[in-house]
Amino acid sequence: MGAVKSKFSNWFSRCTCCKGSRSNSYDLNDLPRPRQLNITDDVDYGTKQGVLAVQGIDFCIETNGEDHHTSKFNLMTRNVDRCLVIRRGQAFKLDLLLNRPYDANKDALSFIFYVADVVKRGPSDDSSAAVPLLEKGSEIVGGWNVVYEGQMDSHLMVAVTAAADCIVAAWRIDIDTKISGGGSLSYTHPQPIYILFNPWCLNDSVYMPGHSHREEYVQEDGGLMYRGVYNRIKPTPWNYAQYEKDILDCALYLVRDVGKVKGRARSDPIKIVRALSAAINVQDDNGVLLGNWSSDFGGGTSPLKWVGSLMILQKYYEKKKPVKYAQCWVYAGVLTTVCRALGIPCRPVSGYDVAHDSQGSLTIDIIMDEDGNTMEDFTRDSVWNYHVWNEVWMDRPDLGSEYSGWQAVDATPQETSEDLYRCGPASLQAVRNGEVQRAYDALYVFAEVNADKVLWKYSGEIQPLKLLKRDTVTIGQFISTKAIGSMDREDITNLYKYPERTREERATMEKALRRSEHLFARYYLNDAFNDVIFDFELRDDIKIGQDFNVVLHMRNRSSENQHQVKGVLRVDTVTYKGVTGDGVKRYEFDTTLAPEAKEEVKMLVTFDDYYKKLVDQASFNIACIATIVEAKYDYFAQDDFRVRNPDIKIVIEGKPVSRQEFTVTAKLENPLPIPLKSGKFYVQGPGLDQQLKIPLDENVAPGAVATVQFKLTPPWAGRHQISAKFDSKELHDVDGFLSFLVSMPSETNGYTNDVADGNPI
Repeated sequence: MGAVKSKFSNWFSRCTCCKGSRSNSYDLNDLPRPRQLNITDDVDYGTKQGVLAVQGIDFCIETNGEDHHTSKFNLMTRNVDRCLVIRRGQAFKLDLLLNRPYDANKDALSFIFYVADVVKRGPSDDSSAAVPLLEKGSEIVGGWNVVYEGQMDSHLMVAVTAAADCIVAAWRIDIDTKISGGGSLSYTHPQPIYILFNPWCLNDSVYMPGHSHREEYVQEDGGLMYRGVYNRIKPTPWNYAQYEKDILDCALYLVRDVGKVKGRARSDPIKIVRALSAAINVQDDNGVLLGNWSSDFGGGTSPLKWVGSLMILQKYYEKKKPVKYAQCWVYAGVLTTVCRALGIPCRPVSGYDVAHDSQGSLTIDIIMDEDGNTMEDFTRDSVWNYHVWNEVWMDRPDLGSEYSGWQAVDATPQETSEDLYRCGPASLQAVRNGEVQRAYDALYVFAEVNADKVLWKYSGEIQPLKLLKRDTVTIGQFISTKAIGSMDREDITNLYKYPERTREERATMEKALRRSEHLFARYYLNDAFNDVIFDFELRDDIKIGQDFNVVLHMRNRSSENQHQVKGVLRVDTVTYKGVTGDGVKRYEFDTTLAPEAKEEVKMLVTFDDYYKKLVDQASFNIACIATIVEAKYDYFAQDDFRVRNPDIKIVIEGKPVSRQEFTVTAKLENPLPIPLKSGKFYVQGPGLDQQLKIPLDENVAPGAVATVQFKLTPPWAGRHQISAKFDSKELHDVDGFLSFLVSMPSETNGYTNDVADGNPI
C-alpha cells in the first residue's frame, strides 16, 4: 500500500497557476464513507466485490517538486517516508495504482483532504475538503479540484489543486471509491501532504511578481545581514537552511502551537506573520529564542557565534524549550527561515541609528549632564547603532490595496503590541506616508526610522532642561538589505521615508506628530547658535589591535567675534543598542578661537586603552560637550565608531560537483599584539546536517594565521553559501563567507568559482 513508481513521468506538462481565488468544497455527508481498507487487507477484497480499490499512490515527487519549487525540502529528499510538499492554488500530479483500470461509466472516486492536526472537524469546513473526480473543463473555479488526466493499465493520473486560500499545514488524504449499484471502499495514505503559501500563484495573497524576486526572497537558503555602525557597515553571513530536516515541521509548530493560530486564520499570512513575530521570542510564550544583551552568555551560546538558523530551530523543535541566546539579527535570521519555509517572501532589513521610542511621542529625548554623560534614570528612549528586523511581502485587504507589498515585522522583543511582545506587519507605504494609526504598529516603525532626536542638558532639579541639539536627519540611516542575485548591499531607505531635509519629509513628520497626539512645543525653547562648527575626523578602517586618533575640528565662522570654547572630549564603549559602557578615555580642553580661525583637539587611543573595556561588537561612542563661554551656549556633538575585526578567508579546492565531497580551507590572521587562546571555528554549509565546531589545537601568535580544513558534500547543483565564525577568549565576532556555484556531474567543464561573492567583509 506504499508509494508506487509512476508510469507517467514524461506524460504530462508543467502545472499552471489556478485562476480562482476562493475556497470551494463539497459536503462530506454527501459522500460515501465505507469500511476503511487497511494496509493489511487483501488487495483481492476490491476485486471480489467489484469495487475499484486504491492500492497505492505515487506522489510524483520529482515532477511536483520541480513544478512547485519544493524539491530541496528534506521531506522530499530523505531516504524513507518521503512526503509531498506543494504550494496552494497550483495543480500537482498523483499517480494512483488501482486493482483494475478505472471505468468512468461505473466507478466514482472522491478525494477527502483534511488538516492532519485537526481532531474535530465539521463537514467541508475550513480544515477539510471533499472533492469528486472531475473531467477536464468541469473544474470549480478557485476551489479544490481533482481532474482526470489519463490512465495506463491500472495507473490513473489525476491533477489536484488545493484552493489558493486554503490553510497552510500538513494535510491528510483519503480516497473513497464506489461502484454503481454496489459497495464502496476507502483508502488512507499513511504520509501527509504539506501545503505551503504560493508566491507563484496570482490568486495567493503572497503572490510576488518577478522570477528573480521569488528566487531571492523565497528560495534562497543563504544570505547576508548588516551590522556595525553607519560609517562602518558590516556584512554578516547567515544560512537560513529552510529546506533542512525538521525546519518546516518546526515552522508549522510555531504557527499552530506557539502562535495559537487556529482555524481559518492559518490561511492568512497577516495573522501568521503577526503570530510568528511573537513566537520567535520567548516573551509571553514558549518561543524560540531568549534574548541576552549583556556580556555574560553562560548556559548558552553567544549571539555572535551563531552561523545560521539550522542548529537553533532543530534544537528548539527537539526540546520545545527556548534556545539561548539571541540579539536582533539572530531573531531576524530565524524569522526569515520560518517565513521562507512556509512560502512567505521574506528578507532581513538593517537600519542604522534606529530609534527605540518607548513613549510613542515620535521624539527621542536624551538627557545629558554637565560632562556629556547620558542620565540613564531620566532617559527612557534610546538609539541603537543598528537594528535588524524583517520585511514580508503580502496583500493587505484589511487596509486597502495601496498598502500591499512589503510589510515590516520585528521579532526582537522591545515593546508590547496588543499586550504581546510583537511588532507588525506594518505596511511600508503607511510608514512612508506617516499613516501611523494603520495596523499593525506603523507608529512604532515610523519612529524607528524617522523620529526627531532631541538632546537636553540637565543642570539640577530646580533648573529647566536646556535644549542642546535637535537632530531631524540622523535617525534611520542606510536602511539596507541584500541585493537580489548578488552579495551586494541594497539601500532601501526610500521605501521607509522621503529624503531627509526635503519638504515632503518634514510634512510627513508633522502629520505623524499630529496623529500621535503628542506636543511638539519644546522644539522651540532655544534659539540656534551657528558661529562655531564642530566636526569629528575618524579613519574608517581601523583594525582591532591598532591605536587610533580621535580628532575634533572646530571652526569659527564669525569674521568679527572670537569665542572661548571649554569642553570635554571623550570615548566610551557602547553596545549596538546605544547603551554606554565603560569610559575609555577623557580629555578636557579650553581654547580661544579667533575670528575665522580653525583649531583641532587630538586624543590618542591605544590598544591598551580600549581592549579590556570593549563590549559586544567593538563599538565606541565619541562625544564632545562644549560651552561657548561668552554666549552661554552649550553644544553637543557625537559620532559612532567601530574598529574592524579581521575576516575569515574561505577557499575551496577543485570544482564542486553535486553529491561529491570536496575540501574547504578557512584561515584567520591574528591582528592583536597578544596570542589568541582556545580558538574555535564554527561552520555551516551545504550538506551539513549540523553546524561544525572545529577547535584549534594551539594558540595563535600575534600575526600568525590559524588554518582549518573540512569536507562538504553539496546535495544539489546551483548556488550555495559557506558561512564561518571564529571565537576565542581574546577575539569575538569574527566571520566570513563564500558564495559559490556547484555543478551537476556532467557540467564540471562549465564550472565557475564565484569568489567575487565572498570575502573580504
